[in-house]
Amino acid sequence: MKVNYLKTNRTFTTIRKYAWIITLLVAVGGLWEPKLGLLVLFIMAGLTITSFFTGRYWCGNICPHGSLFDRLLLPISPNKKIPDFLKSKVMIIGFFIFFMFNFSSKLLNIFQLWGNYGLLDKLGLLFVNTYLMVLILGGLLSVIITPRTWCQFCPMGTLQKLSYKLGKSLGITKKAEKKITISNKDKCINCGKCARVCPFQLVPYTNFSEKNQFDNINCIKCSTCVKNCPLGLLSLDIEREFQESKEI
Repeated sequence: MKVNYLKTNRTFTTIRKYAWIITLLVAVGGLWEPKLGLLVLFIMAGLTITSFFTGRYWCGNICPHGSLFDRLLLPISPNKKIPDFLKSKVMIIGFFIFFMFNFSSKLLNIFQLWGNYGLLDKLGLLFVNTYLMVLILGGLLSVIITPRTWCQFCPMGTLQKLSYKLGKSLGITKKAEKKITISNKDKCINCGKCARVCPFQLVPYTNFSEKNQFDNINCIKCSTCVKNCPLGLLSLDIEREFQESKEI
């Protein structure tokens, strides 16, 4: 059945509205000042650390590329269904291995210059070129399919999921991760709007757990479904906080 995906505001905070500037600063400005690419080191550290506690929260709330896709490209995107093969495990794992092998090979070549003048420029340019590639490929997929197409197989997204699984295995995420939560499943009218506005085209309303939470590793906690639920049944809560609120 064909789903009519809806375009709606996805940028509810200042960071989500303007983080795209960092993408252009690094991907374009870095061509003239390669050291700007070193900012990506902090971005990689940030997304890896936050995902250990909160899953793919970074993707939906902080990511500069996500900001560009949602803020600038959504208005001109056809917002069509994401092809299943781009979300498949074969695509995700295969692209991650390809990307990491290619990136690591270039990184090793650069570190052979250790101690030489220009090392930081070479290292920065590597990140600049990577950011530029995402800008071009992700932007192209945005205007052909839908803004968050790239995010389905983004290597940094896969890295976040690996970090999240580690945090989950250690019991860290249960105390820190906020999930899409429905206050009362019986009141849901199954209108499907949460699925129609979801940037990742997930389907929350048919997949709430017994604890009334949406347990999907790909959920980016962007709260777009929360803002668009016609009955106001959805929220972004830690399991403990939700259970405590029910007891009050």
